[in-house]
Amino acid sequence: MHISAKTISFDWRTIMAAPEQRPALLVTGGAGYVGSHVCKAAAAAGYLPVTFDNLSAGHRWAVRWGPLEHGDLRDERRLRAAFDRWRPQAVIHLAGLIDTRESVDDPAPYYENNVGGTLTLLACMRQAGVERLVFSSTAAVYGEPAYAPIDECHGLRPLSPYGASKLAAERILDDFCRAYRLRFAALRYFNAAGADDGGEIGEAHPVETHLVPLVLEAAAGRCPAISIHGDDYDTPDGTCIRDFVHVGDLAAAHVLAVRHLDNEAGPHTFNLGSGRGATVRQVIEAVGRVTKGEVPVTVGPRRPGDPAILLADITRAQCHLGWKPVLSELDRIIASAWNWHRKSWKTNAA
Repeated sequence: MHISAKTISFDWRTIMAAPEQRPALLVTGGAGYVGSHVCKAAAAAGYLPVTFDNLSAGHRWAVRWGPLEHGDLRDERRLRAAFDRWRPQAVIHLAGLIDTRESVDDPAPYYENNVGGTLTLLACMRQAGVERLVFSSTAAVYGEPAYAPIDECHGLRPLSPYGASKLAAERILDDFCRAYRLRFAALRYFNAAGADDGGEIGEAHPVETHLVPLVLEAAAGRCPAISIHGDDYDTPDGTCIRDFVHVGDLAAAHVLAVRHLDNEAGPHTFNLGSGRGATVRQVIEAVGRVTKGEVPVTVGPRRPGDPAILLADITRAQCHLGWKPVLSELDRIIASAWNWHRKSWKTNAA
């Protein structure tokens, strides 16, 4: 039977139980976009999600389903204290820097945070005797696709320091798995999008770079237009094809991966996408349908390093995790994001 975001149901009596009655999960980066959705899914599955976050990109208001430990992942003393206090059964590791273009201009912080922070976390896990880790990785580890859809056997040739730092962390985890009995699964995201269906949490980056919220901002008149970077690719309408997966589906996969590590030590790698592609113009058209408005568009040149097609083969996650993306139909993704952003804009304007 497939387990999905729909089948991880909420029992608020469990969620509000005393902390000591629920097994703890340490969620690094749990105040961020994906992390907050992971915490909600973990709480619904009967865990106590303990967020460890420095709040540099995350938000205190997004930590609603468990306690917040405010600290930087590279602060070993602070991290050890969190392990001692909560004694987590497993770790879900999402903390890190994620801006691909920024990483090209300033790579040092990406290696310091994404690699150095992971090493500090692993040292604390070994000291605390915690053996299970689910790692937030990225499709950026694949680089320019040699074929589509991309499966986990595809070559690993990242094009940016961001992708390289995530691949370096994966390789460290693989070595630790073999040498120190670490159980780990790396989840390689494609394009996370959408928001919590209940409207409680959503995407709120200090500087927005993701396509869906940028198109929504253009539709709402909050920016002059959405810029298409190249319309001469070898695709049906000339614009890039991307694989958009609902953040709620991503969150469900993390809970399933924690459970999978109970019986399957790893190392494991799983692609997380919808398995379906949408062009940039199709995303813009979907936003027009959902918002019932016109989306102003400009067309510019291609950006260096943008592949024409990024599409996930999700067979492995479906077969081994029992995961199925049930929320990732494009109009549903757009509608959930539109609902969240309108609420967020109204709150910030008040």
